[in-house]
Amino acid sequence: MPDPQSPAKTPDTPLRGVKGMNDILLPAESAQWERFEDVVRRLLARYGYRNIRTPVVEPTALFVRGLGDVTDIVEKEMYSFEDAMNGDRLTLRPEATAGIVRAINEHNALYNGPLRVWTMGPMFRHERPQKGRYRQFHQLDVEALGHAGPDVDAELILMLRALWRELGLVEGRDLTLELNTLGQSDERKAHRAALVAYFQDHAAQLDEDARRRLHSNPLRILDTKNPAMQALVEAAPKLMDYLGEASRAHFDAVRAILDAAGLAYRINPRLVRGMDYYNLTVFEWITPHLGSQSAVGGGGRYDQLIETLGGKPAPGVGFGLGIERILLLLEAVGLQVGAPAPDAYAVVPDAASLPQVMPMLEQLRQAGVSVVLNAGGGSMKSQFKRADASGARMALIFGGDELARGEVALKPLRDAAAPQTLRPIADAARWADELRNA
Repeated sequence: MPDPQSPAKTPDTPLRGVKGMNDILLPAESAQWERFEDVVRRLLARYGYRNIRTPVVEPTALFVRGLGDVTDIVEKEMYSFEDAMNGDRLTLRPEATAGIVRAINEHNALYNGPLRVWTMGPMFRHERPQKGRYRQFHQLDVEALGHAGPDVDAELILMLRALWRELGLVEGRDLTLELNTLGQSDERKAHRAALVAYFQDHAAQLDEDARRRLHSNPLRILDTKNPAMQALVEAAPKLMDYLGEASRAHFDAVRAILDAAGLAYRINPRLVRGMDYYNLTVFEWITPHLGSQSAVGGGGRYDQLIETLGGKPAPGVGFGLGIERILLLLEAVGLQVGAPAPDAYAVVPDAASLPQVMPMLEQLRQAGVSVVLNAGGGSMKSQFKRADASGARMALIFGGDELARGEVALKPLRDAAAPQTLRPIADAARWADELRNA
């Protein structure tokens, strides 16, 4: 009897990926990812941040407790399920910060002092797929744990400016910084009460989403994209008017560092974050090149999250950015890179000579030369066609006469006037620099 849980076998129907969870195809797309990842790793190392890796599946309670049970993510976007083996409630991570804090707490990683960490990988949210917004998306997430000062807030913002510059993006033209402070919890409570009272007095002007959030998360009403509510929101009570001296001093110190570094920004009193755990500094980088998907990265301070998730009280601050959106932005401003071309392409007319050829190719690769071996044989003409299409600067020709003399012919592929030369196979490692610098 067939297994009722098994799908019917339909060999003529191709299987397709899950909607909103996209393939990253070789070679054109993956080249962009590799370039971005290489830039990130080098940059974060210069700032003293180290890689951390956490599971993509976490207990559902982690996100309910950490993000807030009335946030959009928890209410309607999480991929949650019951483990069929033991009944545990599990969730595919919708963001990285909560999982990192869970790991730090579980392993008592702050015992020896503050940490600077980062991670990069897939996140999952059940949203309507569109350009720049996917159900499986990828984030770079950077966190400074155990650091209370405004200097670290500013450092993270300046680090993002450095990343934009490394990628060729220009702040002011391609990206602008928006800055705000959310103060502390008691200040937000006073502001929240004022917001609720204000919006209740104007209840007839609220849309359905705002009415739903009025008593559960009124701060999120300030982030509405509804044009009909913009004037109402602009006139709403400002959190800045409810801040105490310490919160103002922290924000002023962040601004002073950014001013001294020559980084322009706009204070946006309506800027809030989608998760409940933020306090004090919040920031977001905005681009004019991606339409409605204008936010490409943001973050802020979360000084209570570590304790909320069961750890000893310790401050934290961090940011996340969507990698897909950054790559879309690079494409929009013409900063895409092609797949890296190999240094050389090996043309082997006779497959029987491969035992003689392969050791030399391995010598070159061990010396740092990238060499592609022609696959599938074929005529010299077809092999040279593949060599040219590979983008390699040099063809290594292993003809019968050359091999009999223990030599290989080097033919430049990007300069038709350059002469073909011969090199000894036995000394491949000695002339590897010539290929790298051709």
